[in-house]
Amino acid sequence: MKVLIVGSGGREHALAWKLKQSKKVTQIFIAPGNAGTASCGQNIEIRTSSEIIDWLKQNKVDLVVIGPDNYLAEGLADSIQKIGVPVFGPTKAASEIEWSKSYAKQFMKDVGIPSATYRVFENEEDALLYVKTQSCPLVIKADGLASGKGVVIAKTLEEAASTIHNIMNKKIYGVSGNKIVIEEYLEGFEISVHAFCDGENAILFPASKDHKRIFDGDTGPMTGGMGTIAPVPGISDEDMMLIRDRIVLPTLAGLKKRNRPFRGVLFPGIMLTKDGPKVIEFNARFGDPETQSYMRILKSDLFDVLYACAKGSLKNVDVKWNSGFACCIVLASADYPGSYKKGLPIKIPADSKEIVVFHAGTTIHENQLVTNGGRVLGITTVDETLKQALGLAYSSISYDIFPGVQYRKDIGIVSIEK
Repeated sequence: MKVLIVGSGGREHALAWKLKQSKKVTQIFIAPGNAGTASCGQNIEIRTSSEIIDWLKQNKVDLVVIGPDNYLAEGLADSIQKIGVPVFGPTKAASEIEWSKSYAKQFMKDVGIPSATYRVFENEEDALLYVKTQSCPLVIKADGLASGKGVVIAKTLEEAASTIHNIMNKKIYGVSGNKIVIEEYLEGFEISVHAFCDGENAILFPASKDHKRIFDGDTGPMTGGMGTIAPVPGISDEDMMLIRDRIVLPTLAGLKKRNRPFRGVLFPGIMLTKDGPKVIEFNARFGDPETQSYMRILKSDLFDVLYACAKGSLKNVDVKWNSGFACCIVLASADYPGSYKKGLPIKIPADSKEIVVFHAGTTIHENQLVTNGGRVLGITTVDETLKQALGLAYSSISYDIFPGVQYRKDIGIVSIEK
């Protein structure tokens, strides 16, 4: 079987790394890939949806796996389905639960999925008048896609007003900020939940935990994710069954009823509150860097699972996970998530049975591995305990990996203490 993976980040490297282990996969293509994915298959220098479709018409593959959210929002899965190629990734209509937060909130309200109370605004003046009647903190979100950075927790009314102005007037997220969602702030413990879905059936992954802010102690600006652990200590089977029955399965049923069957990974961010689990937001694809941790503990053949989802036969697959814990520590460029330099030389820590380094923002320039993005590498480890896995990961990191490297020193600490 031949597989095309669409994307260029750490998530795509992890998926390619795991698919390479399948005895059923004979060839892997990655479009466009990075320096790390080149060790798992063949990088194809194509980036746009139209280029991908043209390439698929000329090259036969048995499965396409879509990584990034922007391709889903463009309708790449729809176009691939039209040319008769199985695709892992939801249609444009099904993935609207990610690329339009206002749609997702109305959908959850209609279906009865627990979430924060909210209001949607299409002009700055109305939004400013509203926040003056509210107490902080407030959660303010750009409606559209913003690379995981379009969410601000405003602790004061002044910060809320400034955030609204920056999103709606200054357009710091472009057209994604033409509309905003203002929500109540949910208190509790946040986890990431992933589920393989075939339109009707769902199989949940173990819970994971992302660390979104750039600095230790969950301070500083939002990022695409600075590190993950999986599974999360203290999250019981009963917790996961509750999330499945109250959130995941009703979401699949609600989308199917609206003629938007969801095939791919459904990824709700969940806040475990005193009133039970509530959805923070929906994602319609594998998380990054959650995937890097998940692929280290997935025991089943990844191809079997992805293909079953694409073909609507997930009920025939048994997904198994290895015991123990995995973690991913993201190494980022200096000044990320702001502007950062590219082209800095990288010294990769050696892979071993326990340590695997997934590339994200990397490329080869003049035979030298160099930085090519904000999040550059993901150091992943597995061990019997979370504390051991994290200790092993951190012990492999040095500041000369690339100039200006920054990373959080507290990934998973709260979960160990919990």
